Amino acid sequence: MNGPLPNKNYLGKLAIVLHAHLPYVRKNEKNSLEEDWLFQAILECYIPLLQVMEFSKKHNTNNTKLTLSLSPTLLSLLNNKQIQKKFSCWIKTRLEFLGDLSHREKSASEFLMRNIKNNYLYWEKCSGDLIDRFKNLNKTGNLDILTCAATHGYLPILRENPETVLGQIKTAIRSHEAIFGERPLGIWLPECAYYENLDEILFNCGIRYAVLDGHGILNGSPRPRYGVYAPICSNRGVAFFGRDSESTLPVWSSKEGYPGNPVHREFHKDLGWELPISELQKKGIPTNRPLGLKFHRITSNKDSLDKKEFYIEDEAIKKVEEQANSYLLSRSKQLRKLSLSSSFEPLLIAPFDAELFGHWWYEGPKFIENILIKSTKYSIKLTNLKEILLQKPNLQICDPSPSSWGQGGYHNYWLNEKNAWIVPEITKAGSVFVELATKESYDDCEMRLLQQAARELLLSESSDWSFILRAGTTTELAKERIDRHLFRFWKLIDMIKKNSMIDFEFLKNIEEEDKIFPDLRIEDWQK
Repeated sequence: MNGPLPNKNYLGKLAIVLHAHLPYVRKNEKNSLEEDWLFQAILECYIPLLQVMEFSKKHNTNNTKLTLSLSPTLLSLLNNKQIQKKFSCWIKTRLEFLGDLSHREKSASEFLMRNIKNNYLYWEKCSGDLIDRFKNLNKTGNLDILTCAATHGYLPILRENPETVLGQIKTAIRSHEAIFGERPLGIWLPECAYYENLDEILFNCGIRYAVLDGHGILNGSPRPRYGVYAPICSNRGVAFFGRDSESTLPVWSSKEGYPGNPVHREFHKDLGWELPISELQKKGIPTNRPLGLKFHRITSNKDSLDKKEFYIEDEAIKKVEEQANSYLLSRSKQLRKLSLSSSFEPLLIAPFDAELFGHWWYEGPKFIENILIKSTKYSIKLTNLKEILLQKPNLQICDPSPSSWGQGGYHNYWLNEKNAWIVPEITKAGSVFVELATKESYDDCEMRLLQQAARELLLSESSDWSFILRAGTTTELAKERIDRHLFRFWKLIDMIKKNSMIDFEFLKNIEEEDKIFPDLRIEDWQK
């Protein structure tokens, strides 16, 4: 393989890849915890990232490039008109809580009140249609939008029934095409998880590139000549990009990463944990939980939450500008070293969860803004994955290694003593569904039941519930979600198999609540 010679105008390229995802959290109840997850992500992450991209595009079009995966479940939630209507009420409630604060706290949270109002004004200007804003950035080439598996199913543990992997991927592609008007070429594999021969399924579904963790590339066969600093192409024709740990660690590290600086906003000190339950219940919130109202700074990681000092926005913005400069200087030095020692143009791949920027790290979108605007000053060209492949590079043929980006690097985070019980449950359900999906014909009523069973199967396969069980947070909610979807699945299957009296009220209720993938096709579970 002969890579292109370095461009004299820049040292190399940097591709920041953001993965935006939430599980399907819609529930037919007011003020649910799950919908809080979505609304906080909209307010703190998705709107700020769009604002940053659009601002940078006006001032620096040629270097405003990002790759963004939008999972089908997240897109379904963002596209839901009922959820969009609820957002206004959710915002109003938060502003009321801030308005009720003492004079001292109200002064300290003034920045938060202002930013919430500004972000909500953006929401109103686009009539809640964030997808259209993402779509516009995709059309101009500033964003390369990837898909993901339909419900973020952890594909290696679905492999016993390959048709269930097909169902995850084909449903995702169909959903993406319905929303964006074009089939996706790239995919964010859930948890960057890869197993042997998955590329064959991807290629046959029309997917041409994906992101893996570094060891998925470095342990490939044969060993890649340029490591993670150039994409590889599998024998079946899918390109893979490997995560560069040097480019992610300064942001990602829980101990030394930028988000942990004392001047940044403290994530864990939330007004919702501190208000009396009676005050929460007056506004329809049944118990203490995060409201997304945080106005203290980290201060010191050693301090208890009651000793946190008030947040000072100007100090945090100044600090994040310094951190962006430090990050770009380090990438510049890294690229210079790589370009001097090799005759190829080095590429750095820096993938992150999108929700890190804004939700977990409040100043994260401002960090991205600085990267987009200042990268040229450090002789770094920003790019996205589609743009790289459109230049038709001469890629080394190399099969990637089984891997994931989870703790331990392989599959143990999603297959351990806390969540392994899920695997036989969804495997059994998958086997039964695949068998039914191969039947030649169904009447309209049977097809309706089978389509809803497919939705329940997909929702039960979400890796989010396994992750929560392993992490030990909101475990009852995660278990309840798995049990709920599997219960619904088996009840639907029982109606089909026994040709028994159909409970249309039950069917109508779950069709309304689990209202996802309207273009779902049963044949997507067939080889």
